[in-house]
Amino acid sequence: MKLVVPKKNLLRLLQRCQGVADKKSTMPVLANVLISARDNLVEVAATDLYISVRGSTEAEIEREGAVAIPARDVFNRVKYMPEGPIEIDVADGATTIIKSGSSARRYTLHGLPGADFPKLPIPNEEGVKIDLPINTLQQLIARTHFSISHDETRAHLNSALFECGDGVVRMVTTDGHRLSKMEIPVEKLSGSTTMLVPLKAVMELRKLTDEVTENRETTVIRVSQAGPNAFFDLCGVQFSVKLIDAQFPPYEAVIPATTDRAVRTSRSALADALKAVSLAANERTGGVKLSVADNSLRISSESPESGNGYDQVPVDYEGPEISVGFNAHYLLDVLQSIDDEDVTLGLSGELDPAVVRPASEHDDYIAVVMPMRI
Repeated sequence: MKLVVPKKNLLRLLQRCQGVADKKSTMPVLANVLISARDNLVEVAATDLYISVRGSTEAEIEREGAVAIPARDVFNRVKYMPEGPIEIDVADGATTIIKSGSSARRYTLHGLPGADFPKLPIPNEEGVKIDLPINTLQQLIARTHFSISHDETRAHLNSALFECGDGVVRMVTTDGHRLSKMEIPVEKLSGSTTMLVPLKAVMELRKLTDEVTENRETTVIRVSQAGPNAFFDLCGVQFSVKLIDAQFPPYEAVIPATTDRAVRTSRSALADALKAVSLAANERTGGVKLSVADNSLRISSESPESGNGYDQVPVDYEGPEISVGFNAHYLLDVLQSIDDEDVTLGLSGELDPAVVRPASEHDDYIAVVMPMRI
């Protein structure tokens, strides 16, 4: 295999693969990227057998072929090449020479034959295909990703529920202590699907969509599903993921239909007070107590190690006093995901979950945070 490709195009493809290539796998080939050359295109791909990413760009192809070379090594070497064309020459099916077209700089890397790289999943042309505005998917992820469980032994919680249908796209996540749900209407939404997307794939999708949006490359992402795999296509890049085969919790049963008390307050003021008071909270639990009465919300914390903390913020509330304990970090995650200036905090009792919503009626986002004893 021999080809010439602009550095900036190759570097972008290699960078997109860094989070997918599995450096810790017991299968050494998974720490590599697959570089393939054919039909005047160079394609770069990576997989950990559960998620995969592949992208291509135009190149001058002298000899077609494929090679698998260490993902981190080739990325670092290409990054330090001068700007301009880069030549990649694979002489014996594995040993790869990378040369600059504008200087004497060159590297040699030892790889594996392209045939040793795992086959990547291919979308089914007859499967469901859904076109979404890319900012819609970005918003779904940004508003819900933080409440995905990091416990990989609980696959149904270590993932995000993604649903499309009836003119609405929805993402729901929960770790058992909190829940986030975001819905966005989409005009002319074609098709419907329900899938459980694992945490690692959600975070890689977030990075990919952020990068594409920053470079203003596209405004649409195509989502499709074929058997156990989902595919996300945008801007010449195909991201695929093996979906979680599990039952997501019945989230509608977790969200309280009503709450006894509605407390409206400034989102930034509440967040600042929570950050300040949580400095004195127990490091393990992050517990703070919220007490509301007579248009005032008092926030306090106590810790044998770090002493006490206290602050209060004005709120729009009139009614009997109520006190509830929460993990401050859970509340802060929610507040940081909301753009509205004001939020509404729904409370019922000291052992009942809190419901947090943006004050705007046009924002269909809801978060549920379970209480804790303080």
